[in-house]
Amino acid sequence: MSDSSQGAEGAAGARRKDVRRNQQALLDAAAEVFVAAGVEAPVRDIAARAGVGTGTVYRHFPTRADLVVAVYRHQVDACADAGPALLASSPTPGAAFGRWVDLFVDFLVTKHGLAAAMQADNAGFETLHAYFLDRLLPVCSQLLDEAAASGEIRSDITAYHLMRGIGNLCIGAESDPRYDARRLVALLVAGLRRSP
Repeated sequence: MSDSSQGAEGAAGARRKDVRRNQQALLDAAAEVFVAAGVEAPVRDIAARAGVGTGTVYRHFPTRADLVVAVYRHQVDACADAGPALLASSPTPGAAFGRWVDLFVDFLVTKHGLAAAMQADNAGFETLHAYFLDRLLPVCSQLLDEAAASGEIRSDITAYHLMRGIGNLCIGAESDPRYDARRLVALLVAGLRRSP
């Protein structure tokens, strides 16, 4: 392999890395804008938050639906990736479990219409929901199992039931300032803790 072909491969790799980084910045910016203004927020607001032109947003995400789906998947991935990282960095599995539940609640409470925007496309919504379960159930199961094995929480709840219960407690939290889903979820989690 010649030096020029190695240089071209290196430059292409750097460009792919830049494209991924730009795409991540766009997804982070879109998520922030969606939380503040909902999924119908102007694309120019997302572009401004990301520090790019609107053409860049449309180049990566040709339609609003493409952007909404990408943001939703990006947030699911971040929540899924946080589980193992929290287990590795927290003082106990129970602490990791508690921190992950907080992240999961933040995701559910702040998604501001992401799932609702997708429900018009039933097949697309079902695909997203399956992705949500495929990515998050194993992480929640691992956290529950580790925290139960350490004796910090009860072992008689499944990840599916816990996530469903948390999800139900979060319904409507974004539209009623008097309703504190985080407090109710904290009470649910407290009920799982073993007494010393």
